[in-house]
Amino acid sequence: MPSLTVENYVKAIFQICYAQAGKPAATGQVAAALNVSPGTVTSMLKTLSEGGLATYAPYEGVRLTTAGNALALRVLRRHRLIELFLVKTLALNWDEVHEEAEHMEHAVSDRLIDRIDAFLAFPQVDPHGDPIPRADGSLETEESRSLAECQVGDSFRLVRVVDQSPEFLRYLTEAGLPLGAQGKVVASRAEAGTVTIAIAGQETTLGRPAAEKLLVTEN
Repeated sequence: MPSLTVENYVKAIFQICYAQAGKPAATGQVAAALNVSPGTVTSMLKTLSEGGLATYAPYEGVRLTTAGNALALRVLRRHRLIELFLVKTLALNWDEVHEEAEHMEHAVSDRLIDRIDAFLAFPQVDPHGDPIPRADGSLETEESRSLAECQVGDSFRLVRVVDQSPEFLRYLTEAGLPLGAQGKVVASRAEAGTVTIAIAGQETTLGRPAAEKLLVTEN
């Protein structure tokens, strides 16, 4: 039975590598993701390598092995289904569920997670739009682009939020940008670093850094 620490590490490594198209995760990236020192990460990466969960080379980075990927997807499946369960059944807000799921993902069995999956009618994404791995370990993502890449006149639907910090999610709620929100880009000013969108007749201006964290599809 993998420890809580091992599960946290493989999950973090998977997410970093996934976000950068399979490139190895740097020690500093893992340290930042887990809020630990680089020295602690180096020691743990050696342990993961010895356990057959990762391949690590100093100055090159770390990748997960097939076994490491399988474990990471199991943990992500638990985390994302728990988040959705808390939103759907206990009416928690999308900015409240991440911390709760972080604690619960290590304590629930795969059998219970499968029951939750069935209870929720086998959902494809969590409350933030992240894809939920299937029981067989497969993971499908919807093609999308950042809102910052859209051109003036483009219609869009918000399908995923990359920054899931409570503060950013609350900002989106206040701005009328829940997951699934549909709108249109009415202005994009690179020199000012802003993107202006219209949703249900209301215009909202976002900074480009915020727009880059919102993934959308053509509506």
